[in-house]
Amino acid sequence: MLYSNTVGTGEDLILLHGWGFNSELFNTLIEQYKNQYRITVIDLPGHGRSGKVDGGLKQWCDEIIKILPNDPILLGWSLGGLLAINIAKKIKTSQLILLASTPKFIKDSNWNYGIDKNNFEQFSNTLQLNLSKGLKRFISLQTDNKAQLKSLNLSIDTLPAAHDALNKGLDILLNTDLRRQFKQLTIPVQVILGNRDTLVPVDIIKWYKEQNISTTILNTGHLPFLHPDFELSII
Repeated sequence: MLYSNTVGTGEDLILLHGWGFNSELFNTLIEQYKNQYRITVIDLPGHGRSGKVDGGLKQWCDEIIKILPNDPILLGWSLGGLLAINIAKKIKTSQLILLASTPKFIKDSNWNYGIDKNNFEQFSNTLQLNLSKGLKRFISLQTDNKAQLKSLNLSIDTLPAAHDALNKGLDILLNTDLRRQFKQLTIPVQVILGNRDTLVPVDIIKWYKEQNISTTILNTGHLPFLHPDFELSII
């Protein structure tokens, strides 16, 4: 069973976090927008307070869909963006927002806007050697806001991800290609990227522009929603 929590009033806005973290990552975002939207956060399978879900992308998305309201706005960060794209192809949604995310994370011969597979595996393996320490160091490179860091560090220690879920999440990141599904979407899409992001190269803005997608670039790394200039402009 997946953990979810809903606060606020307004249009339904769903927040999907990324690999290794939990929905506490969005606490600052919730405080900023809970008076404008009815916000639902979900811990991904095997992450935080959620139980594990056997299977991969399809099964994870099917479980998430069970607890979604009608016609929501979907916001996905990093791995959560892949899930959001896939969910947007399965059910009626009003808008898709991708934060530091892409329909395909890994670079190959016909996709230049990803990260090298070996580099990504090295990065993830290093994190898993000591997940808590690795995630804390990762976020320390993304923000110098002491209050944010203290809150995020606490959530990393108290709500860790299960080993099986980490492996499945990595498998999804390494092997998922949703470019075709992304191009088939007919809902409004906006993308927010960081120009210092080492996991989603900022050059992907070229590809998004070819798809006529509204794209914003912030002077930040892989966590653009922690940047003081971050702003949601929901259509």
